[in-house]
Amino acid sequence: MKAASINELKKELQIKTHVELLSFCLRLARSKKENKELLTFLLFEADDIANYIENVKDEITGLLNAIHISNAYYVKKSLRKILRQANKYIRFTSSKQAEAEILIHFCNGVNNFPGALNKSRALLKMYENQIKKIEESLATLHPDLQYDLRKNLKTR
Repeated sequence: MKAASINELKKELQIKTHVELLSFCLRLARSKKENKELLTFLLFEADDIANYIENVKDEITGLLNAIHISNAYYVKKSLRKILRQANKYIRFTSSKQAEAEILIHFCNGVNNFPGALNKSRALLKMYENQIKKIEESLATLHPDLQYDLRKNLKTR
């Protein structure tokens, strides 16, 4: 089955009644965990992005502290999982500032595992790619905000 384009979906949704739209949203929320998380963000957290970013940072910090550092394989696997989760939260906000702040926090946390970065080329490459993403995000922001966020980034 081929999915309809966004424009087609928009036109079709404009004709639907309020009750039908409500049932569609609830059905979407039941179908996938990520849809439910996005709907939760849009309904409860989209109004206060700063608080949302702080909650995401706290969650990332907790996940980073829970990593078993005994084996580089587990560190790499855990960091990739945390990065996937961080990227999901970034997608919800669709804000370059939120992207930069969350990725800076992640990279600063990764810097706490210096041995892992030196041992694993894959982790080092992942870290460097995130630094590139941060730079791309910062390039679109106001210069004062760029300065503040760059000051928070602790590079190797």
